Amino acid sequence: MRDERERILMDRHETMTRLFSAPRALVGMLHLGALPGTPSAGASLERVIETAVAEARVYREAGFHALMIENMHDRPYLKGAAGPEIVAAMTAAGREVRREVPLPLGVQILSAANREALAVAHACGGSFVRVEGFMFAHVADEGLIEACAGELLRYRRAIGAEHVRVFADVKKKHSSHAITADVDLVETARAAEFFLADGVIVTGTVTGHAADTSEVEAVANGVTIPVLVGSGVTPANLAAYPKADGFIVGSSVKQGGVWSNRLDRERVQAMARAFRELERRG
Repeated sequence: MRDERERILMDRHETMTRLFSAPRALVGMLHLGALPGTPSAGASLERVIETAVAEARVYREAGFHALMIENMHDRPYLKGAAGPEIVAAMTAAGREVRREVPLPLGVQILSAANREALAVAHACGGSFVRVEGFMFAHVADEGLIEACAGELLRYRRAIGAEHVRVFADVKKKHSSHAITADVDLVETARAAEFFLADGVIVTGTVTGHAADTSEVEAVANGVTIPVLVGSGVTPANLAAYPKADGFIVGSSVKQGGVWSNRLDRERVQAMARAFRELERRG
């Protein structure tokens, strides 16, 4: 049994290293300013991109392994789709970020616009997408989100984007999971693995809330694919997730720890130091 667990761990490390050039990764969020056509849009697209590139440089200088762009300021979000203006804007932003800071780049488009995210990642040289509603169904703020794995992976194959990895949220934050209450978190993660997800993401209940440490450990023990923590990661709690393969960091590295604020250079550096200490401890 121990030999099997060691083999699984080695396989995870290999997967992560191929993608992030490290067996465990720190991923910095770039919450793009409100994009054209959305209720809060104000700044020009050029300004939105300039800000994203500047924040990408901060993450790189601190030693983060990867970046991820997301249209977090586009609230309220559409369900399961995004218009061509959003796809075009995010592709433009992704290409500029990649050109200036050539770290692995992820894409998420809210809410559950997974095909669009995959297309953006493929077009801008991205390496992975974060996917909502990959398997089962849940009730999100936007309404009922249904499984997309079959359609999404066929679309990935059709456009020649097999190199873009799919990281699937399990029991996603900001959602009710009453309709799948009889399927626990580990079984949900196993379903994602069975449906060929490249990794799974465990979160707290809402943005900025920490994932339950025992849940992260249970999922890590229950699947063979990488497990990432996707919310509420701070320098103080990073070490509480020794079995996590990656950390997606957003709110805690913003000014005042608020996701909608600008990036705070000192907070970014503190997170990077905490990650290096975790790696030093093994």
